[in-house]
Amino acid sequence: MQRPTVRAVLTRCAALLVLTVTGCAVTEPDRDTERPSTPGGVTAQAGSATSVHVMWDRSTDNKAVVGYEVYEKGAKVRTVTGTRHMVDIDRLTPSTAYTFTVRARDAAGNLSAPSGAAAVTTPAPTPDDRTAPSAPAKLRGRVEGTGAVSLSWARAADDTAVTSYDIYQEDSRIHSVPGAATTARVSGLRPGTVYTFTVRARDAAENSSGDSNALDLTTASGPGEGPSTAPADLEATAVRKAGVRGIDLRWTPPRAGGGGEIREHQLFLNGRPVTTIVWGTTPPTGTATYHFTVSEPPGTRYSIKLRAKLPDGKWGDFSAQRTVVTR
Repeated sequence: MQRPTVRAVLTRCAALLVLTVTGCAVTEPDRDTERPSTPGGVTAQAGSATSVHVMWDRSTDNKAVVGYEVYEKGAKVRTVTGTRHMVDIDRLTPSTAYTFTVRARDAAGNLSAPSGAAAVTTPAPTPDDRTAPSAPAKLRGRVEGTGAVSLSWARAADDTAVTSYDIYQEDSRIHSVPGAATTARVSGLRPGTVYTFTVRARDAAENSSGDSNALDLTTASGPGEGPSTAPADLEATAVRKAGVRGIDLRWTPPRAGGGGEIREHQLFLNGRPVTTIVWGTTPPTGTATYHFTVSEPPGTRYSIKLRAKLPDGKWGDFSAQRTVVTR
């Protein structure tokens, strides 16, 4: 029998190798090349002689927007996460014109087209101004569905001029509007959640007023959601008993539903849990009260809120936050 030549054997092996490689080839998944939509509604408001507050509307993407890049005349100056749609640009020059644009970015690194430009001029400095504006008064508001509220307040006074109003949710500044405005709309809120708003006035020298009155607003529940599980009507009062400083609390526990009982509440001071309030006997059915002592010196400011442990073992929503100063 005739044996194949060496050349024939090599030819057959090469063909087999080609078939093997072709059959095992791995198809790469489609790469995300779609750009996010261009951010709209970009505004820029001078908050002081050296800072500007930039805001924009959220962009959309076929997967998810993970960040926004803020540019000043084409140069990137800030980057924020995809959950934010506002930022303060600091360390600017007084009496100077600036132009800001915003681009959205997705996880694949695709950038949207630049937004429309928002122009702003920082005011002149007032280095000798050390007088803060008066606190805004008569803060009012209304809920707009499941994710937004509208606020209004009485104008503050200042020895020079109020350049902006800063809106705070609990202890965080979440929005700013020009000094000529006395209204604001805050969006991006969660359904069925209680929010505590205050407003402060600010002048060109960065002097900030005290807080306005606090305003509690609860957004509407989403489809299929039950009533709020947050403790209601929280009151916090600084007291001094036998020379010992303390704080008295009063509130209405949430309704447990299904015949269950609310037996525990968790107390938060300045954003941190400090104790769990537990009733050893039958828990109160109406107003609940609690007293605790504090060791810090008079004039110490505390932010206080509560949440209840529900009968299913999960923690419910937070109450409105209260601020109290020890005496």
